[in-house]
Formats: sequence, structure tokens, C-alpha cells
Amino acid sequence: MNVVEASYRKMATEGLSGLGLLIALYDTLAGDLRRAAEADRRNQIEKRCQEINHALLVLGHLEEWVERGSGGELSQQLTRFYGSLRRKMILAQAKRSAELLEEQMNEVLRLRAIWQKIQTRTPENVLPESRESDNRISVHQAAWRSNQAMSYSVSAPTQEGSYTSSWSA
Repeated sequence: MNVVEASYRKMATEGLSGLGLLIALYDTLAGDLRRAAEADRRNQIEKRCQEINHALLVLGHLEEWVERGSGGELSQQLTRFYGSLRRKMILAQAKRSAELLEEQMNEVLRLRAIWQKIQTRTPENVLPESRESDNRISVHQAAWRSNQAMSYSVSAPTQEGSYTSSWSA
């Protein structure tokens, strides 16, 4: 990501709600996976590694967000999803599989679409803007409140098991 793109993203995320920031992280993660797949196809190993490393950093932030949340079934499903995503990203890197990276990008975009639907159905007053920790918890609360209006499921793409991490870069 160049300096102009980084500045644009910073300005675009200022003032977003907790769900808006979450969706922005999913956008970043999907973009990283897309660029990694493209770099792999072009045999640009260094670029692919940079993109996957950044995707892993973003994934670490998403995992941390879940760990600081209010817990429950949604948190468990997200933890399984993120663990599976991490394993498959590492596997794709080891196998040099652009196709596996694109499959994971599609899974991220699928989940992003669910969060986007929740955001459009969540009243503005559900997400307090006062503190960062409130936003983390309210994302989970908003998801559960909106679950009454629509049915959705977050699950690990294909692998069983759970992977929990207190991830840091």
C-alpha cells in the first residue's frame, strides 16, 4: 500500500462506527488476499509474502476484537472461522496456491456481506461512539439484535476445530 492509499484509508475510516471499522478490516483483508493471489500468479514471491503478512496482521486484529468482545456463540464461530482462515492462508503460501488464496478471499467477502447487512439493519443509536471498547462489544450486541430480523451463520469454511490466539505482530 502506498502513502496516498494509506492516507485515503485513514481519512475514510475516521468517524466510522464499530461495524463500519469491522467492514473496513474485511475489505483490507480481502484486498490483501487478492493482491497475494495476483502476485503468486506473476511469480512475485516477495510481493506475495508482503501481502500475506499484512493479511495475517489484519486477521490478528480481527481475532483480538473477538477476544475482547462479549463472548457467546458468535465469538466462538468467529474464532473458528479466523483460525481456519489463518491455517488456509499459511497452507496457500506453502503450496503457492493462488486458487486457495482466492477461495479464502471469497469467504472473507461472504462474511463481510453479512456484516454489511447487519449494519444496514442496525439503528445508529445501538453503536455507542464514546469509547473503542464499547464499539468492540457493541458489534457483537448489534449482531445478536439483528439476528432476530435475519438468519445467518458464521462457520469455518471446511476445517473442524478451534484455534484461539492472543495474536500480536
